[in-house]
Amino acid sequence: MKVSRAQRSLLASVFSAFLAAALTTPGAAHAADARKPAPKSAAYRAAAALPVRSPAPHTGYSRAQFGVGWTDTDRNSCGTRDDILRRDLRGITLSGVCRVNSGTLTDPYTGDTVFFVRGGASEVDIDHVVALSNAWASGAGRWPFAKRVALANDRVNLLAVGSSVNRQKGDADASQWLPPSRSYWCAYVARQVEVKRKYRLSVTTAERRTMLQVLSRCPKQKLPTPGPLPTLATGFATPVSSGSSAASGSSSTAHGSPSAGGLDPRFRSCKAALAAGYGPYVSGKDAEYSWYRDGDSDGVACER
Repeated sequence: MKVSRAQRSLLASVFSAFLAAALTTPGAAHAADARKPAPKSAAYRAAAALPVRSPAPHTGYSRAQFGVGWTDTDRNSCGTRDDILRRDLRGITLSGVCRVNSGTLTDPYTGDTVFFVRGGASEVDIDHVVALSNAWASGAGRWPFAKRVALANDRVNLLAVGSSVNRQKGDADASQWLPPSRSYWCAYVARQVEVKRKYRLSVTTAERRTMLQVLSRCPKQKLPTPGPLPTLATGFATPVSSGSSAASGSSSTAHGSPSAGGLDPRFRSCKAALAAGYGPYVSGKDAEYSWYRDGDSDGVACER
């Protein structure tokens, strides 16, 4: 569902009021007058240093602008999705080295225990902590394709979470959404700050204010390790577009037909969609999911 700018502004205002109430305790303001300012954490200082700009238009944005889903940018012969499942789940079972068949997740966003079984109901998503559409509006729309691919597959920007809460979040920034588990607010915001710092993305005034409000309550909060992956993915010089004959490897009949409502083109098969740089599609999140066969019934169609 697309959200208008006016709706986003209203959502941000409502959430800001909620956040202010959540971060205020009785007598806190009076007590603050009697003590020295709390020390600022590394995460707080990094948030304060982020560039503040108005969001750019979403013109031209699509998931395909960040490459085929879960590309093996670290060249370990495993897709990024399975890399994150192996990192974040416990008690996992594998097929071969990469493919995660099952495991247990302690959802950082809710604290709930979530069981993952490949081929069963889709209970676990891989969340882009800084949503790709948010990144596009924060500077990624001007990037080379290789940098967008790097961001979409960078482990510092990825978390395994419960599918339900991930779909509630959507593409919201910190001023519009924080995890239901307040104990995770500091770590969540610090991770967003690190992603935006590493990739030199901007924040809005409201986003920065929320980040600083949250991080002011956790004076020892560190930034997560940025990880070894560079901000340019090797071997991705230009985006794959549906108008490229090289992408399809055949005549124009392999390309999708235009779709209304801002959806991706509709292709004859997942193979054709992937060849053109589209997908993956998540059940309950992407309308395009219903167009294709989910071969392993894991709630994700057209995965690499």
